[in-house]
Amino acid sequence: PDQNRSLEEGGKKGDWQAIAAEGSVVSYLVLNRNQKPLDKLEVRQAIASIIDRPLLNERVLLGQADPLYSMIPTTFKVSVPLFKDKYGDANFDQAKKLLTTAGFSKENPAKVQVWYPSSSPTRSLAAQTLKSLVDVKMDGILQFEVTQAEGPAFFKDIAKGLYPAALLDWYPDFLDPDNYVQPFLSCDKGSAAKGCEDGGSQTQGSFYYNEAINKLIDGQRKEQNPEARQKIFNEIQTQVTTDVPYVPLWQNKDYVFARNGVNGVKLNPTQILVYQTLKK
Repeated sequence: PDQNRSLEEGGKKGDWQAIAAEGSVVSYLVLNRNQKPLDKLEVRQAIASIIDRPLLNERVLLGQADPLYSMIPTTFKVSVPLFKDKYGDANFDQAKKLLTTAGFSKENPAKVQVWYPSSSPTRSLAAQTLKSLVDVKMDGILQFEVTQAEGPAFFKDIAKGLYPAALLDWYPDFLDPDNYVQPFLSCDKGSAAKGCEDGGSQTQGSFYYNEAINKLIDGQRKEQNPEARQKIFNEIQTQVTTDVPYVPLWQNKDYVFARNGVNGVKLNPTQILVYQTLKK
């Protein structure tokens, strides 16, 4: 973000061109339903309520992202901002009520470790910002401990279920909303009691299991009618908003910088520079 800001300032001065485009990379908080106290739905919903996306965008990303309210980015018209409708931003009173309902208090706080890879200064700052929010606004009923791990170990261990919560980002394998759903929510083997033992949600560290979601994922993969497929994605997003295996945080903006006199500079949503439109 610091480098982009410096280059953007040069663009404003007319030293070169600074061009921003909507990106397809999403950042999110994964919540492991097999780890206490995240095994309680109210705790996961409380964490979704305390997220302050505008603050993260301002302090961590220097305005170089868009707040995200679905795991499917706004690159796709099927994206519905249901997290905004249900939880909003910085809804601390709602979070306190949920935690109280779950049996937590100042004397018996919900304690959650939030992990991130040490190689990511952006996620380090995001973790510290979230911890500060909780420390200042939650009156001790919720406590975050932020912890880092070396990148290779982090990405290996998350699938083993070692982390209660973790900050991650996702670069799509292909540009379709399915790639923001199937890798996160599908489960080949699991149960409501044990969670996902093998499948997408296990590899992502949430261990989410929902047989209805498995059927919806299969359904949208087979559906060829765009309107019918969009309805299925709406159902999936609604269930994710209720169950909160993940909390969407922000959607990156992509940047390209070019010398003056170079025309037709464009980025497409796959982060590929479009060469055929370039002219000098």
